Amino acid sequence: MNRPILYITITNHGFGHATRTASIAATIQKLCPEVLLIIATTAPRWLLESYIKGDFILRQRAFDLGVVQADSLTMDKAATLDKLREIKKNQNSLIASEVNFLRQNRVNLILADIPFLAAGFGKAANIPCWMISNFSWDFIYQDWGGEFTEIADWVSDWYTKSDRLFRLPFHTPMSAFPNIIDVGLTGGSPGFPIDEIRTIWGITTPPEKTILLTFGGLGLQAIPYNNIEKFSDWQFIAFDASAPDLPNLIKVQNRQYRPVDFMPICSRVVSKPGYSTFAEATLLGLPIITIPRHDFAEADLLLEGIKNYNHHQIITPTEFFDGTWDFLHDLPQPPKQPQPIAKNGNETIAKAVIDYLKSI
Repeated sequence: MNRPILYITITNHGFGHATRTASIAATIQKLCPEVLLIIATTAPRWLLESYIKGDFILRQRAFDLGVVQADSLTMDKAATLDKLREIKKNQNSLIASEVNFLRQNRVNLILADIPFLAAGFGKAANIPCWMISNFSWDFIYQDWGGEFTEIADWVSDWYTKSDRLFRLPFHTPMSAFPNIIDVGLTGGSPGFPIDEIRTIWGITTPPEKTILLTFGGLGLQAIPYNNIEKFSDWQFIAFDASAPDLPNLIKVQNRQYRPVDFMPICSRVVSKPGYSTFAEATLLGLPIITIPRHDFAEADLLLEGIKNYNHHQIITPTEFFDGTWDFLHDLPQPPKQPQPIAKNGNETIAKAVIDYLKSI
């Protein structure tokens, strides 16, 4: 009996799409180890391996770009438009090349988060293409208007050719997709016992004085780390190699550790709006401090999501970049919704994938 083969293609924009999809891939692998995973992305292997413990094939390919950014909050629309036009010009050759790969490797199912050309791969190769996301790129580009309107329509047309969308929480309408299935939160789980994390990293502060700072794979320039010195009896944890050396700031550079591994020992996470961090924090019930993400249409929906389903503090960019971080002394706001959000997204998607692969 041939091994079922799952091809996963991931948007190459920061680390969030890669980590949330890797958490689903890891669940599929755990529930059905015989599935062979082929992952097409330019995300680094170490990042995927921090979520996926078993074997997988990494195919270094990019089929979209999301948004060109200097860091987590700064966008370059002109460069984004140029690169999208280049993809559009080369779409036929991109599709033909990947269809050849899919056929040669006898792929059974495509899972995409959320490169629009993946639907073209599926149609040309006669393989189902299932997508996963809380937003789609046509929504982002449409919001920018002008020359992006035509690009957004082109992207949207590809999305209409997908076979299924697993729509994650904190989502946009995503009306281009013909078959939508709403699922719960996805994300990774802590991989180390709390005592082990505390011992290895020498963390002795209580949770209420332990703060996680994480701004995703793109990072964030000009974080005012000097404010940390005003909280000398607190402990801060960051994944920013360029952060200064401060006595109460731990810089995590060992790649086997992820932000989610430190969440259980913290009272809050400070982050820019991003689905993966918000989802993992909400899965663990960890309050979130965040700043608005101007000019990124998805941000308002993410902020609304955590207002509804997690304890939160929404602070202004001025408070974060120019203030004294007195917000750390304030209590988070409680979630607006009385009912908790569903947290079974990994398992729901994994089960659907496995059921399909076993049925063919």
